[in-house]
Amino acid sequence: MRVGRDARRPHGELVADVLAVLWAAGEPLTAQQVKEALDHGLARTTVTTILTRLHEKGTLVRSRPARSFAYAPVEDAAGLAAGRMRRELEKEPQRDLVLKRFVSSLSEDDEDVLRRLLLDAQTEAATTTATNSGRPGPEDDAWA
Repeated sequence: MRVGRDARRPHGELVADVLAVLWAAGEPLTAQQVKEALDHGLARTTVTTILTRLHEKGTLVRSRPARSFAYAPVEDAAGLAAGRMRRELEKEPQRDLVLKRFVSSLSEDDEDVLRRLLLDAQTEAATTTATNSGRPGPEDDAWA
């Protein structure tokens, strides 16, 4: 049994557990189903409160297939983390400095991955622009 303030979960741990259950399920779940999957001895109302708050923040979508709401994540874990990173960056007036410091803190492997992803995004953008312009692109036979 938990006693006092020190026995509480670290901030965000329960939310992370709830999201992990929803991602693993691969389908919308009710508060009762999430509660049972968590197996933390929580009250259903506690789980409902967490789900409702995540829905209000736009992290979850909600449907009503029966008497109870069912919840599903809007994005996977990577998408959620990327969104948090983007929102933090948007708060900063010196975005270039923040990005510079971020990149300088990456491991060599992560730098390589970031370079590859940026090149892939640039290539994809160029291909999309050529395709959407109505002109033949490199993938069209008429272009060759």
